[in-house]
Amino acid sequence: MRLPCLLLACLLPLAALPAHASDASVKTRLEARGIKYEIDGDGDYKILISYKSEDRTQLVFVSGATESVKGLQVREVFSPAGRVDGDGIAKQALALLEESRTQKIGAWEVSDDILYYVIKLPDSVDATQLEAAIEIAAESADNKEIELSGDKDAL
Repeated sequence: MRLPCLLLACLLPLAALPAHASDASVKTRLEARGIKYEIDGDGDYKILISYKSEDRTQLVFVSGATESVKGLQVREVFSPAGRVDGDGIAKQALALLEESRTQKIGAWEVSDDILYYVIKLPDSVDATQLEAAIEIAAESADNKEIELSGDKDAL
């Protein structure tokens, strides 16, 4: 009886961990730049960018985990810009691919029903570089959202 209780006592703290844990190194970099964030259910850092002069906001996410590609740790910064069905993204797919080709950092991607501007960068970027990527993703996605849906500020 002692062994099952000991095993249960060791595993119980693990049950309290979120399904996707966020990376404290992102927290440190965001806080170093004074960037306010929330951690979403996936462990991603959710940031709300405000464009007060235009009375608009834009969500940007910094992935809470990295992915390894041939030993390089890569982190994503992504921002939603439109809905595939509601904003006619399928009709604009070729134009989006062409536009992605002209971008120096980042590209358009679709996940489920959402068009995102996604920047994939080495996780070794410092706080200032991460902030720049967040600003680029937000501006690119918000500009595309305006182009797709006019005055709507739904994403």
